[in-house]
Amino acid sequence: MNTVKLFGRSLKMNEQQRKEQSQIKQVNPSDIKSDQDNIERLKNMTSEEMIEKYFQTTYQPPDIRKARKRGREKVEIHYDFSIPEELRTIGVGKKFLIRTYGCQMNEHDSEVMAGILTEMGYEATTEDEEADIILLNTCAIRENAENKVFGEIGNLKQLKVEKPDLILGVCGCMSQQETVVNRILQKHQYVDLIFGTHNIHRLPKLIQEAMFSKAQVVEVWSKEGDIIENLPKARYGKIKAWVNIMYGCDKFCTYCIVPMTRGKERSRRPEDIIQEVRHLAAQGYKEITLLGQNVNAYGKDFEDIDYRFGDLLDDIRKIDIPRVRFTTSHPRDFDDHLIKVLAKGGNLMNHIHLPVQSGSNYILRKMNRKYTRESYLELVRKIKAAIPNVTLTTDIIVGFPNETEEQFEETMSLVEEVGFESAYTFIYSPREGTPAAAQKDNVPMEVKKERLYRLNELVNKLSRQHMESYEGKTVKVLVEGESKKDETVLSGYTEKNKVVNFKGPKSLIGEIVDVKITKAKTWSLDGELVNQSVEVN
Repeated sequence: MNTVKLFGRSLKMNEQQRKEQSQIKQVNPSDIKSDQDNIERLKNMTSEEMIEKYFQTTYQPPDIRKARKRGREKVEIHYDFSIPEELRTIGVGKKFLIRTYGCQMNEHDSEVMAGILTEMGYEATTEDEEADIILLNTCAIRENAENKVFGEIGNLKQLKVEKPDLILGVCGCMSQQETVVNRILQKHQYVDLIFGTHNIHRLPKLIQEAMFSKAQVVEVWSKEGDIIENLPKARYGKIKAWVNIMYGCDKFCTYCIVPMTRGKERSRRPEDIIQEVRHLAAQGYKEITLLGQNVNAYGKDFEDIDYRFGDLLDDIRKIDIPRVRFTTSHPRDFDDHLIKVLAKGGNLMNHIHLPVQSGSNYILRKMNRKYTRESYLELVRKIKAAIPNVTLTTDIIVGFPNETEEQFEETMSLVEEVGFESAYTFIYSPREGTPAAAQKDNVPMEVKKERLYRLNELVNKLSRQHMESYEGKTVKVLVEGESKKDETVLSGYTEKNKVVNFKGPKSLIGEIVDVKITKAKTWSLDGELVNQSVEVN
């Protein structure tokens, strides 16, 4: 094994590791005259030449083009995950901090990483200065999310100088993009560890290498990963839990980088999901949220059974857990059977998040959403007919390339027609490697901001109207903890996912209680604890 000094640190080249990971290019022996020649070449190189040489010979970045392809490789399921014996106490007396950016899937991934680190002996901390490992679990869906991460990497530089043994890692969706990885390697050489979304189960080995080799460890897989069961999870509290039911996305919306960062759709086996939910119910959890980039596509990849998302919900509905939610849905895969199952109610919450993105058929076509305004509204009609008390929320993108005022107004009219109770609204953010990023955009930023303002005004109005309808009614609230603004006030969520604040004893945390609503605000409700349950229609 050869060791060279690169970027002021040792870079160890393990041939077997290169072969196993397929992340490091093989060096042709014919190109190497001798070890002494290599040393002399390195001495004479500029820093820029070193960086260039490093990329050429020792690092193979993630490949968006490769990630975009959907091969026929069989996805395998592994049930044999375990922490190697020699690594089970490696973290004793040490602490870790995971900072999470992005969606619920990232939050779930962070729970898995925390679970792995805990089994390695590490303890969690919320203080940077106390941490021996800091992992930034990143999001790539919007530019401002990336900017936040790079800002945080910069902020941690001084801490790394003060604590040279600190392991600083970047993982998640940003790490799956070659431009991001290259930027980190060239401008932030103090980052010790970079890995992606498909190889979280390899975290113990990656930490071991970062710790003992003192080398910069980069392992990013362009091929989507297999399904790894029995991964440990560090869930905080026993109130709410994320349950991953599938990975990846095959929709390829033109603005979205997720199919490239998360890979193709891969569904967990129903028996494994049901077992996990039953285990959570036995532990006393009050609510689970089924996760997937597109949960409605669940089961489409099964070749041996005919079992879809509606079937899974129907089975989970029979498990003794008070609340079941799911996110996120794609309108294309929201079929009649799923609506029929949701209409059964029970522990299936009547809140559906259904991203529309735009109300214009032209823009929807440019986005490759593969549904129309008319078909979306028909789906909404079906849902409301089957579930009269349903709450609908959505995602909307403003300022997609070349969006006209008329097309934007079509979005506004759809929002009003559906009557969404809330919406996540965004100005379009181009993502390198997506088809939309290559489109010429003639909509000025000030126009986009003005449209976003108008849209938010409408969404706020609709939200306020819905909230006001709760005044005087009694709702069931799952108490999650103290209010962030006032520790004397408890906070929780209704069945329709509305925030409720009220005064009560801290012993109620983790319980479902009845609260009478006394005051409605735009995004939350104030109430009073009541002693008996009152049904709300």
